[in-house]
Amino acid sequence: MSKAIAFSEYGAPEVLRLSEVTPPEPGPGQVRIRVRAASLNPLDLKIRSGVMADMMPAHFPVMPGLDAAGVVDSVGEGAEVAVGDEVLGATVGGGYGEYALLDRAVAKPEGLSWEVAASLVTVGQTASRVLGELDVRPGQTLLIHGAAGSVGFLAVQLAVARGITVIGTVGERDIERVTALGATAVRYGDGWAERVKTAAPGGVDVVFDASGAGVLADSVALTGDPGKVITIADMSAAQHGVRFSAGTADQGGQVLPELVRLAADGTLTVPIWRTYPLTEAAQAHTDLEAHRNHGKAVLLP
Repeated sequence: MSKAIAFSEYGAPEVLRLSEVTPPEPGPGQVRIRVRAASLNPLDLKIRSGVMADMMPAHFPVMPGLDAAGVVDSVGEGAEVAVGDEVLGATVGGGYGEYALLDRAVAKPEGLSWEVAASLVTVGQTASRVLGELDVRPGQTLLIHGAAGSVGFLAVQLAVARGITVIGTVGERDIERVTALGATAVRYGDGWAERVKTAAPGGVDVVFDASGAGVLADSVALTGDPGKVITIADMSAAQHGVRFSAGTADQGGQVLPELVRLAADGTLTVPIWRTYPLTEAAQAHTDLEAHRNHGKAVLLP
């Protein structure tokens, strides 16, 4: 038996309980890892609370956790890694436990910390996916709402590296952090659209909303076309004719290895805010729901 965090009903963070479970067995192509780090994502909180029940109904009990990194402990038929390898990837069946399954494990470079390895997966793939869906090109101007958040922070770095002009809406405390990435940081809140117009006199070509802060109507007005706006966080997207982008998988299998390489060589920064022992998963959810975090939160089983 092993320890894992699970919940058997929707609710507040307190529904997360430490449980004794049988370690999962890897299927074809899968690997089981002894988890060294598992990152928290906003989707974990939404699934636990029941907000996503219509789109992603839970089959209780549920072990949360989209991303994990660890040491391969068992391999399924056809797996391309070996027992003892250090890997990271998207989990199958959750990552808040001592053991987890990965469908498509990616090697973890020696110099990459466990915390960053586990934190890179969903946020990095999401940032990369949306930039591709927006089809934003070098020389164009991209507005990113929530540029200091986990997804937005990576999207800024990826876009700047591609020669894209980036305007990012942020809180007062994050202006310097985002400016240091090569973007123009604009304070969010009342009047943000006018401040963006001042920062981008040539106009905004496309908008990536990673905040869900009710900015879609003004974003459409800025671009003049709802097709040039994508959100990953605002469930009212359809009301504005805006695309809602969802999904975590690296379908081609090429995005995550490249993100890992960029993080390992220092080109891509993934800020880690705080680590928690597995037993404090409920506290970690509480802190994220209160927006106390300033970067990624990570569980260390």
